[in-house]
Amino acid sequence: MASKRFNFIANLIFLFIIISFSIVESSNKIRARRPCKTLTFYFHDIIYNGDNAKNATSAIVGAPAWGNFTKLAGQNHFGDLVVFDDPITLDNNIHSSPIGRAQGFYVYDKKEIFTAWLGFSFVFNSTEHKGSINFAGADPLMNKTRDIS
Repeated sequence: MASKRFNFIANLIFLFIIISFSIVESSNKIRARRPCKTLTFYFHDIIYNGDNAKNATSAIVGAPAWGNFTKLAGQNHFGDLVVFDDPITLDNNIHSSPIGRAQGFYVYDKKEIFTAWLGFSFVFNSTEHKGSINFAGADPLMNKTRDIS
C-alpha cells in the first residue's frame, strides 16, 4: 500500500514538473511581428535657384543647351538632371525631426508632358527607422497618385 501511495505521489510530482516546464517553454516563445503594409514618409526637395544655397537640398548638375544650372529649363524642364540629398520626415512639415535622408537623382525626360525618371534611396538613421529602401522608375508628376518601383 505504501509503495502504491509512493508511486502515485511520484507520478503526480513528475506530471507537475512536466506541466510547469511546458508552461515556461511556451511563455518564452518570440511572437512573430506582423508585416507592415503601409509606410508614409515625406521628403522635402528644395532645388537650388541661385539664391538659396544655404537651404537648398538639390541642384541641377546637367542641363540642355538652352538651360542653365540655376533655373530649370523650359519645355517641362526637359533634359535637366538634378541630384538631391533631402531630409525625410514622418509628416509634411519640413521643420519636423528628420528620420533619414532621400539621396539620388531625377531626370526630366519628356518634352510634351511634365514627367521624370528617378533613382534614389531612403537612408534611415533614427531610433525607430533603420536601414534603406531603394527606388527607381518613372514618375508621372501630373498624376494625383504615383507608384515608383
